[in-house]
Amino acid sequence: MILDAAASLLGESGVAAVQMRAVAARVGMTDAGVAHHFGNREKLLGELLRHGGRRLRDALQDLLASWLDRGADLLELVEALHDLYRNGYGELAVALHAAGWHDPGSGMLDPVVDALHRLRPPGCSLEDTRLAVAALHQAMAMEALYGSDFRRSAGLTGTAADDSAAQVRWWARQLRLALGLKPGTDRGRRDPGSPAGSGPPAPAPG
Repeated sequence: MILDAAASLLGESGVAAVQMRAVAARVGMTDAGVAHHFGNREKLLGELLRHGGRRLRDALQDLLASWLDRGADLLELVEALHDLYRNGYGELAVALHAAGWHDPGSGMLDPVVDALHRLRPPGCSLEDTRLAVAALHQAMAMEALYGSDFRRSAGLTGTAADDSAAQVRWWARQLRLALGLKPGTDRGRRDPGSPAGSGPPAPAPG
């Protein structure tokens, strides 16, 4: 209950809003009651980041399970990562790491790596699959914080810079290309920015 309240504050107003007193007020407790469970704000923020990781794992497990019935959808995978981080978890991860906090855990996206690797042609490198998933994860974590600025640096302006939807679709296409998947290997969704619908863009000549 405390973590859910902290997650709501994070999504509404960012890391600065996640204060012990504000969280306590959300759940009808005293500051001391929250401190009893989490010790201090730094520990609360660390646990909140792990809480976000658990929420992401649960969402991805449901997504991967649904692939068994209706086929893989890489755009849904990219959107799941994007949805978590645009709700404040990207800002939280950067703030905690800048303060010297590091989560000793690893392999949170192993189920995703395994599912995607099974879609690849025989003989493909598992390490390359891991690197592709890691690159996607990094990009989505940074998207909420810096995506608009990066797009402006490349000459995009206005809505094209501020709206992340086209970038998310671009990452889904690049993931398909990086994994060497043929069009239709994942069922995909029609990409309004691509004449070929859900298929990847044609390779550059040469």
